[in-house]
Amino acid sequence: MSILMRFLGYRSLNSSRDIVPRILENAAKMRLYSTKKTGKAKSVIKLGLAGVTVGAIVGTGYSIHSHNKPRSHIQNEQTFIPIVEEIPKIEPSRKIRYVDDNSNLRLILFQYQTCPFCCKVRAFLDFHGISYDVIEVDPVLRQSIKWSPYKKVPILVVENNGRYQPMNDSSMIISALSTYIRDSNKEIEDIVKCYPFIEFIDENGSRKNEIMNRYFLMYSEGMKEDRSNAEVNEERKWRKWADDVLVHTLSPNIYRTREEAFQSFNWFSEAGQWEEIFPEWERQLMMYVGANAMWMIGKKLKKKYQLKDDVRQSLYDECNYWMKNIHMKGGKFMGGDKPNLADLAVFGVLNSIEGCSAFEDLLKNSKIGTWFKKMKEEVGKHKLVNVV
Repeated sequence: MSILMRFLGYRSLNSSRDIVPRILENAAKMRLYSTKKTGKAKSVIKLGLAGVTVGAIVGTGYSIHSHNKPRSHIQNEQTFIPIVEEIPKIEPSRKIRYVDDNSNLRLILFQYQTCPFCCKVRAFLDFHGISYDVIEVDPVLRQSIKWSPYKKVPILVVENNGRYQPMNDSSMIISALSTYIRDSNKEIEDIVKCYPFIEFIDENGSRKNEIMNRYFLMYSEGMKEDRSNAEVNEERKWRKWADDVLVHTLSPNIYRTREEAFQSFNWFSEAGQWEEIFPEWERQLMMYVGANAMWMIGKKLKKKYQLKDDVRQSLYDECNYWMKNIHMKGGKFMGGDKPNLADLAVFGVLNSIEGCSAFEDLLKNSKIGTWFKKMKEEVGKHKLVNVV
């Protein structure tokens, strides 16, 4: 199930028990039998009460001691994404080439076509007219990313003089590339070092990873932003909203019923060209097993993210909230007359469900349609050489 969650770009739930109910239950229950001898019962009760009292005192003392004791198991370990000397030679699923690309970047995007986080990265690249190769990752076997210790998508690899600099996490990728475009004094390898991974173990004993500065552009010392602090902070706030709020309304909507789940997977197959890329048996596996699994997962996500009983309304509300704030600014986009990184993030997230019935309902029941159409025009404005 966790593979399927990654396939669609969603983070896993707390444990496998959150995804699929236990199939097997304990066949027998422990039974307590009372003793027939009253005197013996009274002795047992007294002894039990004494034990409880002593246990409570000792337990309370230990709890206070443990609470005040430094948590030695909570350790922060900072790591950087290393340069890779070699990656497997895999024929790209598609090659996107733009006429006016002057980025001097050679990029390989490992992705799932309808993953909202992958769609965010593609929206950024297309908007800026940056050419790239696409490698569609097999969501079951994931052979094409076995070389990477990072097992999620998107992974964007920058090829430079026969060496490869991977970048992980959609928001980090977009921030790093934005920095590269605006700051000509920094090489991409140096920019990546500005986004270290912090690995730590939380108080529950779970291993966690956090990417530092993922929503920040990391300019060279002395270089100044051409926007006000308020504009930069607002853009950052909405980028985070797209990741933390909007994206979580998608899954419960596109998998709202079993029928909608199958319809969504048909769209994924069409958009991702599964018939051309994957063997038929594997495509069928992804379609039928995936649809059923995500239908069940969607129900769990609805509860986890506290969506309304009518999950469509949660999607409509968030999109109308976005549009309300754009109208308050008085421009066509959150960035004003031109889209900013927040616009691209929200567009990428919604673009991932464009072929689903949930998206059709969204256009009919919210105010997002005009903005989405304008964004599609902006993202597609660069002339393609070809798409192979």
